[in-house]
Amino acid sequence: MPVTDNPAIYVIGDIHGCLRPLQRLLGKIEPQPGDEMVFIGDYIDRGPQSREVVEFLLGLPYRCVFLMGNHEKMLLDFLAGDDHGLFLANGGVATLQSYGGDASNIPPAHIRFFHSLRPMYEASGHLFVHAGIRPMVPLDKQKVDDLVWIRQEFFQFVGRFPKPVVFGHTPLRQVLLLPDRIGIDTGCVYGGKLTCLKLPERNIIQVAGWHG
Repeated sequence: MPVTDNPAIYVIGDIHGCLRPLQRLLGKIEPQPGDEMVFIGDYIDRGPQSREVVEFLLGLPYRCVFLMGNHEKMLLDFLAGDDHGLFLANGGVATLQSYGGDASNIPPAHIRFFHSLRPMYEASGHLFVHAGIRPMVPLDKQKVDDLVWIRQEFFQFVGRFPKPVVFGHTPLRQVLLLPDRIGIDTGCVYGGKLTCLKLPERNIIQVAGWHG
């Protein structure tokens, strides 16, 4: 199948262990050869199928970019022996349960996946990041903790970022579409929706989220 002349970028919001909504969403998207998939982070925790989500993502045949979310950062800190309470209190128990209740059951391929996640990605005049960026700080000076955790300082910034920032992390009732900020976490794991942003058109594709 030939590569399309005008490849699209599909950006997927926070999945949080919800495999079925992810499968339904990708069924609606039907990416073409040459298109790119950018996943905004938070693949795990809270939802019931973190292991299955990671396994599914690893098997995707598309051009994929996977970003680091705060929940993957917490898992890596947990595996390194740090902040056990923070990970477990923020949905980590569900992730461990999906791996049979023991972190030692996490396959090496999944560990490599978590370590390979990018803190940010730039393409087609957009910046993709899990949580946002600290205003007035150059991109090469941004801290990973800010990129995966920041919220109020990013939202409340009254200036304009030099290029549109596409982010997740903060659950919203509907997609935030501003000239310089696009928020696509629409609360899939909380019974909201799983959202995909298609660029450059800024089209929104959604499916119903998890209803446990």
